[in-house]
Amino acid sequence: MHNISSVPDPSVATPPGPGSGTPRGRVLVVDDDPTVAEVATGYLERAGYDVEHAGDGVEALARFAQQRPDLVVLDLMLPGMDGFEVCRRMRAHGPVPVIMLTARGDEDDRILGLETGADDYVTKPFSPRELVLRVDSVLRRARRTEEHPSAALGGAGLVLEPAARRASRDGRDLALTLREFDLLAFFLGNPGRAFTREELMKEVWGWDFGDLSTVTVHVRRLRGKVEADPASPGLIRTVWGVGYRLDLPADGTGS
Repeated sequence: MHNISSVPDPSVATPPGPGSGTPRGRVLVVDDDPTVAEVATGYLERAGYDVEHAGDGVEALARFAQQRPDLVVLDLMLPGMDGFEVCRRMRAHGPVPVIMLTARGDEDDRILGLETGADDYVTKPFSPRELVLRVDSVLRRARRTEEHPSAALGGAGLVLEPAARRASRDGRDLALTLREFDLLAFFLGNPGRAFTREELMKEVWGWDFGDLSTVTVHVRRLRGKVEADPASPGLIRTVWGVGYRLDLPADGTGS
């Protein structure tokens, strides 16, 4: 597999996209390394995406304000304003899928990126073709939810409206990221059943591969938003040796 350190030629290594018709989506690549930006942009364009590039956080926010992209590929280590802050400011204007690029495999950086609200991360040096697959996966999941929203879901004071991407508990709006929303919707659609992290990654993220800490971090963040006491969760419970299970009160009310 090629990786970014080998600077492959995107004109020969990536399968052609869907043709010269309507782009598959708009992607904003934010990276101050010209080589990384050129290769990532080239591969995504060959895959059929309309791609813009920004070299720093200020330029990224300006391009984001001009026309919101369908997805952002965001480098963590940017000059001046780092990727964490750029992500926070973008998300302040509404949900947008974000894949973070980290310059090293440091777990703290990966977890912080996910806790900031990133939907996925890719560690440099990375395979450009893997990046395209990750972009495909995140966008496919987001669009499937938008195009085929399920009926409203609820329980224990929680109400999810998939069509509006709105969530609340006891009448109070919940500020959920795209992936947190999808995870809660999946739990509410399957109460009382224990799922492994591998199953959750496949069902919620649509991946058959990946770092399972992604699931752990999102469960922890979700508990912080829906549990009365996140340190002693009564809804999203840990099933030791298995994974996680959503428990709802028998009468569907309460906490």
